[in-house]
Amino acid sequence: MPGTFRITTLGCQMNKSDSERIKSLLISAGLHESDESEIADVILYNTCSVRQTAEDRIYGTAKHLSALKKERPDIIVGITGCMAGRDKDGKIRNRLDMVDLFFPTEEIIYLPQRISELNPSLIDPNVASSFEYEHYLQIQPRYRTHASAYVAISNGCNKFCTYCVVPYSRGRQKDRPYREVIEEVRHLAQKGCKEITILGQTVNLYNPQDKENFSVENPYDRSKNCFAALLWELNQIEGIMRIHFTAPHPKYMNDQMIDALALPKQINYLHLPVQSGSNEVLKRMNRPYTREYYIDCISRLRTKKPLIALGTDIIVGFCGETQRDFEQTLDLYRICDFDISYHAMYSVRSGTVGAKMYKDDVPRQEKKRRWKELQALMEKNVLQKNQAYAGHTLEVLVDSCTKGLCSGNSREMKRVVFRGTEEQVGTIVGVKIDRALEWVLYGAGK
Repeated sequence: MPGTFRITTLGCQMNKSDSERIKSLLISAGLHESDESEIADVILYNTCSVRQTAEDRIYGTAKHLSALKKERPDIIVGITGCMAGRDKDGKIRNRLDMVDLFFPTEEIIYLPQRISELNPSLIDPNVASSFEYEHYLQIQPRYRTHASAYVAISNGCNKFCTYCVVPYSRGRQKDRPYREVIEEVRHLAQKGCKEITILGQTVNLYNPQDKENFSVENPYDRSKNCFAALLWELNQIEGIMRIHFTAPHPKYMNDQMIDALALPKQINYLHLPVQSGSNEVLKRMNRPYTREYYIDCISRLRTKKPLIALGTDIIVGFCGETQRDFEQTLDLYRICDFDISYHAMYSVRSGTVGAKMYKDDVPRQEKKRRWKELQALMEKNVLQKNQAYAGHTLEVLVDSCTKGLCSGNSREMKRVVFRGTEEQVGTIVGVKIDRALEWVLYGAGK
């Protein structure tokens, strides 16, 4: 019987993409994926460290894992991702004594060998040593669906926002060669993929070393914005019908970048994190732009694409945030008129500049109050904006169908539910919207 593994993924789309590569690597090494951790020979957690609550989920499973190890001493428990990547002093590892493998994301390439060293019966040592990758993004992923896929173009971050652990957990930004990215997307297109989501911590700062491989017909100046040039190249690949990306940095939304949003295969949505509407808070966060710059950027975006749907990220209760600072965030929200936003209450992350320089001086109850006020504003705005879609037909990429109810995302990243058939999964259909709620649009397929 071949050995089995189970991966639990916590965190962002990048973590999900990384797990697709882990899955591919372990299957290539001869292991089979299990539906249950309780019976798997290798149990892996791909972790997030953006907020304390994300790490607490791992600590919360520690007791269960310890009990499982006592019942089945031969199982291998591993932790990777941002939680392992940022553990420079070993304090996190020391709290998880039941863990056998504790490694940062870039060391995924060594996983078969490490499993083989712990239990050669699971992976033959000769097989384990046969994998040769310069970096983990060269591993061909096992994509979650055939119709859409994540495509990572970089790993790590150079920005060092004072609240963020990513530069510590994933290291400095390392960009994949242009040729590797193009080959992966062409392969996806040949397999019938219709939608790709380009991933990177600062995705629009992409700057590959092999810029000479871009097409001579490419209209974008690679010295000003390689990412805009990449989007143009991806738009030329036959079979790909939708291109999405996350998460860009406002500082690099120059004219070329904004122009590229109008390329024909780009979805009609942009997620552009702002984090705060206060210049004082932005400065303490080490976000190198002002509220005025951000608002102007949104204005230029809407001049280019008037109907584009916009999303953002906002942190409430960052160190030193006053009520006036918070009101400036609410004001910016109203001016920018976002379709959706994702809010977080600030939590101290050890090792960051924010933890070293600033006092976490906004009481938790006040953070909750501000979060609720911002959430209420967002929900009111979402409902109002969604109702404008009633009576209109949207293009929906169907990703599921259960008991005659199909669902998928429109080009505006609106969730749409309609009556359909399982045969429509993986296809793009026109859906006329009959009813609009905060989080779902309901309609009838054509």
